[in-house]
Amino acid sequence: MSRPYFVTTPIYYANAEPHIGHTYTTVVADTLVRWHRQRGDDAWSVSGTDEHGEKLVEAAAKAGQTPELFTERMSAAFQHVWAELGIAPSRFVRTTEPAHRRNVQAILQRVHAAGWIEAREYEGLYCVGCERFLTERDMENGLCRDHERAPELRRESNYFFLMSREFGWLRGEIESGRYEIRPERYRNEALAMLRDESGLGDLSISRPKSRLAWGIELPFDREHVCYVWFDALISYLTGAGFPDDPAFAQRWANAEHLIGKDILKPHAIFWPIMLKAMGMEPPRRLSVHGYWNVDDRKVSKSLGNMVSPLAMRERYGFETFRWFLLREMSYGLDSNFTEEALVERVNADLANNVGNLVSRTLNLVEKFCDGALPPLDASVARGLEEALVAAQDSIESAMAQLQPQQALAAIVVFASEVNRFLDATKPWKLAKLPSGLNEATKILGVAGRAVAALAELLAPFLPEASARIEAKLAAAPITRGEPLFPRVELRKE
Repeated sequence: MSRPYFVTTPIYYANAEPHIGHTYTTVVADTLVRWHRQRGDDAWSVSGTDEHGEKLVEAAAKAGQTPELFTERMSAAFQHVWAELGIAPSRFVRTTEPAHRRNVQAILQRVHAAGWIEAREYEGLYCVGCERFLTERDMENGLCRDHERAPELRRESNYFFLMSREFGWLRGEIESGRYEIRPERYRNEALAMLRDESGLGDLSISRPKSRLAWGIELPFDREHVCYVWFDALISYLTGAGFPDDPAFAQRWANAEHLIGKDILKPHAIFWPIMLKAMGMEPPRRLSVHGYWNVDDRKVSKSLGNMVSPLAMRERYGFETFRWFLLREMSYGLDSNFTEEALVERVNADLANNVGNLVSRTLNLVEKFCDGALPPLDASVARGLEEALVAAQDSIESAMAQLQPQQALAAIVVFASEVNRFLDATKPWKLAKLPSGLNEATKILGVAGRAVAALAELLAPFLPEASARIEAKLAAAPITRGEPLFPRVELRKE
């Protein structure tokens, strides 16, 4: 019986087109879905666009468009890019769509009726980029740490979600592992936030229409719209089929959120308490990755140092870019992007190792076996069978810990082992000896099966390359053909 698995990316803010940060998280989610499906699991993924809030209104005005037209264009851009790159989620949620609006208003009504919301007047420092009031821990030298802009002093009447009364419960959920936050440094950071309750308090969940009209109206006060984070987080439920999809309960019981470290607080603190107020359990796991940096600064729309995934596809091919993203970043830590590093990495791993193995094996089968893969001789295969089992075990362990770069390292090691096997046995020399062709054929039967196993290992990580290898092996006759991974050259504009 298949096991359910449900993974989400953040609901990306729709104020500019996708960049490397969005692409990385979406590629990781796509890889996890493919890996789970390969194991026979019933995997479902959700992504989408967060289309409300003051920051978006600012971006629309700068573009000379209404928020409606601007969000339509930006959401379409995300959907187009993910489809073009072959990493589209199972369900794409727009926070402006009617199904999501109904869910937000129904949940707000439920939580309000249960006594979790009250009206207050509040004064504080507000960052438009973060769409929230800041505390001292959120700032450095008077500026927002994430957006490098000065917050504004604001005083207004808002509705507050009384989350502070459940901080003790949330500490218990995190410490017990019932709400798992990984890597551990982010679990510790969330617990540190909860220990310093002065930096949290209750959550303002509304904005008066007199200041911000673009949003989902509160069902109990039509003069206020919902705070963008309260709205956006609920999209995970919408994407899972809440409230009436028969698959919803099993999906939610096996939910994993992938996020960048800049949005830890809403996911680690706000969201599980929101779910408790709704009468629901927290997601199973929150997996937090670091920043992609360019020129030692975080990649972000506001800082203007984005890297376009479509531009990388045009220069190097998307699967080489995908390999670099998964191979270069240790999940949880920051990583630096340069095109020089990409070229070096993909040439070393793919062109010189994985691609070289595929090309030389197919070439030898074509040349000495009339393009037909010889039968497997178990006595010759034993050493590579052990290497394959080791690779499979390493990949299993790495993916369970959400360390795809370690999984790819195991694939590289396996390819290296097969290359060494060919170098040691030299079937091209044996085949030319009067009595050596039979032995060479046995060696190539083993190498061909190893390449088939390599295609299966690659499938969740490089699905197009994996399919190309399988097609080459299934051809009659087998021929070397074009290189699987030709060497790439630096192509900066």
